[in-house]
Amino acid sequence: MTVVSPVVTPAAKPDRKAARPPAELVIITGLSGSGKGSTLRALEDLGYYAVDNLPIDLIPKFAELTRDSPAIRAAALVVDIREGESLKRFPTIYARIKRMVATRLVFLEADDETLVHRFSETRRPHPLGTENPVAKSLRTERRRMAPIRALADVVVNTSKYNANELRAMIGDTFRGGREESKIRIGVTSFGFRHGIPPDSDLVFDVRFLPNPNYIPRFKKLTGRDPGVTKYIRSFPQTAEFIERITGLLTYLVPHYIKEGKSYLTIAFGCTGGHHRSVMIADQVRTNLAKAGFKAKSAHRDLEKPV
Repeated sequence: MTVVSPVVTPAAKPDRKAARPPAELVIITGLSGSGKGSTLRALEDLGYYAVDNLPIDLIPKFAELTRDSPAIRAAALVVDIREGESLKRFPTIYARIKRMVATRLVFLEADDETLVHRFSETRRPHPLGTENPVAKSLRTERRRMAPIRALADVVVNTSKYNANELRAMIGDTFRGGREESKIRIGVTSFGFRHGIPPDSDLVFDVRFLPNPNYIPRFKKLTGRDPGVTKYIRSFPQTAEFIERITGLLTYLVPHYIKEGKSYLTIAFGCTGGHHRSVMIADQVRTNLAKAGFKAKSAHRDLEKPV
């Protein structure tokens, strides 16, 4: 009788390296005063290993450490104008490290007026020195940072965010969660006579609506006044426009989220930015919030002369 012994295959040892989730490196860059420090701290709070102002030549080694170290799941670092002439080598180094580890480049910026105001509040000198006014240093910095901005996966204009709002936005973007929370929506009003806001993603012209400015009792008021609001709403095209725009935006926003957009600025313009655009912006913001999106409104030209 032939006895066939069963073949026992030793249990495979778990591949600890394969089980480790892919490493991630986030590089934060951008203009001075735009909130890079707040962004880095927000990521640190989420568990990212955080390093500020790492010398350019050490970034590849840091990327290698992020990829291979069992103690680091994700890391974040700041690179900015403080690197001086070494910053010119960043595009080449960035291309190199993207082949080593999953990397995202986040570029923060803000309007010049906002940045100058922030430097004035903190009384800190611009990194390029005190020989020139802050506004001139910012123009120089913006020019030097342009090649890096062109490489960014995410560009965030922080003009409308305070430090807490920025940290919340970064948390929503990198923590995950509900899809609606992954995008911040700013709805702003403006006057065409003062120019279109440069950070606008979508611009809608509401000058086709009757203008309350020509009604003497409304001239000195704004679109937030109940009487002005009632007047604008009295025309059927107002309700139809709000309904159509809300429908369009609730259709578009999920697609922007799917494409990785972290913030969206929607601008409504009228002649002076006092009446029609203000009322429409506030209502659209309310409608988006009801639809589950994080949205806030701002009125750029509300305090400017009529």
